[in-house]
Amino acid sequence: MLSGAQHLQNIHPLVIHFPIAFLMGAALFYFLAWVFKKEHLAVTAFSLLILGALSVVVATASGLYAEQGVMLHLSVREKLLLPHKYFMIATCGLCFILTVWALMQRPFPKKGRIVFLLLFLLMVATMTFGADFGGRMVYDYNASGNACPQPIKFTK
Repeated sequence: MLSGAQHLQNIHPLVIHFPIAFLMGAALFYFLAWVFKKEHLAVTAFSLLILGALSVVVATASGLYAEQGVMLHLSVREKLLLPHKYFMIATCGLCFILTVWALMQRPFPKKGRIVFLLLFLLMVATMTFGADFGGRMVYDYNASGNACPQPIKFTK
């Protein structure tokens, strides 16, 4: 095993960056395709959306699986883990809706395109807020490793 991964409590931290990169990249390319009216940009966006949808399922599943085993004080679970969980489940749901919509009207929906883009923006915002809660758990409360004694109580 890789020496850095030996300290991980679960695989969730190894997979979470893929949906962030793919879905933000898809959003960027969909907006560029809309602005410049270029089909090849929409095809790239669609490909990134599919990769993002697959990876967000893996990230969400690994997070739900890891939830009970991660060493966190109850106060940190309440203030950070639960909002992180709910934001990321919402992200997964929005991603599912957008992916089905894009699959039905490949690669970029013509009907309701503005609504599609606004939902995409909402999904990226939801993912960003959720990732912020996750980052706080990792960097402020050592949620992904065993570098310091656990559990650490929540502080503002």
